[in-house]
Amino acid sequence: MAVVTLRPPLRDLAGGSGRIDVEGQTVGQVIGRLEREHPRLQGWILDEQGAIREHVKVFVNGDVAGLDDAVRSEDRVHVLPAISGGI
Repeated sequence: MAVVTLRPPLRDLAGGSGRIDVEGQTVGQVIGRLEREHPRLQGWILDEQGAIREHVKVFVNGDVAGLDDAVRSEDRVHVLPAISGGI
């Protein structure tokens, strides 16, 4: 299983879990299963068309990844929402 790392606020929507083991052979399968296991995440990572939201980046082992990219059991998947703000 790949290890998915979530940062706030996504972590909060997954019940406070920052690291979750998720099965899947592609990033899309991993994200889909993650959303099924943690329904409060639905709509926060993927948009209505099933694409990664513009303000979210997904990395596999430190490299930006798309939904079709392969994921192996030893991979680390990081889902990072954009951080904005300012004065």
